[in-house]
Amino acid sequence: MKQERFWLMAAGFVIVISIIWAISSAVDKKPSVMNTTSTFSGNGGTGSFSSSSSETGSYSSNGTSINTMSSETMSSDVPWDYQVQEAKVGDLLDGDMILLPNNERISNDQNFATGDQVWVLRYMNATMRTDSQGKNEVTLSQWKPIKTFKSKEDADKDLAELKTEVKTEVNLVGVYKTELDGKFRYFAVADLPTGQKVKQPIAEDRYVKFKDKKQVQVVIEEVHDYSNYDQTMAKFRGWAE
Repeated sequence: MKQERFWLMAAGFVIVISIIWAISSAVDKKPSVMNTTSTFSGNGGTGSFSSSSSETGSYSSNGTSINTMSSETMSSDVPWDYQVQEAKVGDLLDGDMILLPNNERISNDQNFATGDQVWVLRYMNATMRTDSQGKNEVTLSQWKPIKTFKSKEDADKDLAELKTEVKTEVNLVGVYKTELDGKFRYFAVADLPTGQKVKQPIAEDRYVKFKDKKQVQVVIEEVHDYSNYDQTMAKFRGWAE
């Protein structure tokens, strides 16, 4: 009787060990979507591509390359423009004043009175988002008053220091042409000093002139940040050759 009970216990122990082994094997096995190497096919060929969420890789089959890039977007705030406009002082509120007709509130540093005519320096900034392919998306802010003046001459002096035009040499990315219904259009793409690319329509003679160039002369407008003068935004204002 004792011998029969012993064999029953031994058999039960073997069964428990087998169940535990089966469960641990299933847990250790990776799902196919978690494997770092995947195999796929394209253009009549097959290949393997290894990647992680932050890597860039390529697959080539029969001379065709397929690049996969991480979709990172860079964002920055830059100064965009300034303007000088005349306004009228409205209500006075705790050391501030309301500018009419837009009901903008600003510090009354020069002790203006209700009804005074003032000149207002206004500022607009831009949020620029650049994707992994170098394409820019620009979102402009509303105009904001930043300083008031008793005369237009004083306001224009500050404006002249914040917006300047200069002639400089930039890298020419290239030129190209398009055709629609037998008509051609010509374009040039250049790198501005602050990093963004600009595409401009050009005449056919300029297209021919630029075809073999690596650098070209351009006129740019430098817009400085009023609170950090060294931060600038370069805006294309024309070709200088």
